Amino acid sequence: MGGAAASQIDFNHSLAQGAPWSALIIVVSVLVLLFLMTGSLIVPLKALLINSLSLVASLGVTAWLFEGGHLGLPQVNGLETFIVACMLAFGFGLAMDYEVFLLARIKEYWEACHDNNEAVARGLQRSGRIITSAAAIIIAVFLGFVSGEMLAIKELGVALAIMVATDATLVRLLLVPSTMTVLGHWNWWAPRPLRKVYERFQLHH
Repeated sequence: MGGAAASQIDFNHSLAQGAPWSALIIVVSVLVLLFLMTGSLIVPLKALLINSLSLVASLGVTAWLFEGGHLGLPQVNGLETFIVACMLAFGFGLAMDYEVFLLARIKEYWEACHDNNEAVARGLQRSGRIITSAAAIIIAVFLGFVSGEMLAIKELGVALAIMVATDATLVRLLLVPSTMTVLGHWNWWAPRPLRKVYERFQLHH
């Protein structure tokens, strides 16, 4: 069998088969790298949870905009499957980029003063403007995709613009600092065996 419908079914099956392995690789990589950077088991888990919620929320807003034809966007029955896959992949990468940038500054002050609240406040003060400026540039680029003629390009541009805007404002400048302030010293907790691993293989920047 051939045609667009058959190709789409094959593509969906291929994504479904590869998604668990992709998710496993991403989760393990993030946990290992963020642990070696921060020495914490809580921070990587929190990063995975918050970034996942941000992606899901952004995807929901994008689907609502296109399915309802809001803001002058073309009305469709649903997002293209590969757009969802690309948005999740690119979006998670950008989100982790901002996460690492912010955490690096917070960790720097934590190591200097060992006061969690001060480290969070000064780390946010040090990196907040840069994160916001970088996000504004990327959003402008992605919104430029909306002027394209291809529906898939419009969907990808809107989805990534919403994701970056959400991540750089609500998530990176509000949720991450607030949760780290509430958790206090628990942010930097790790079991004793893992602490030894961190002391030997920790990443310096």
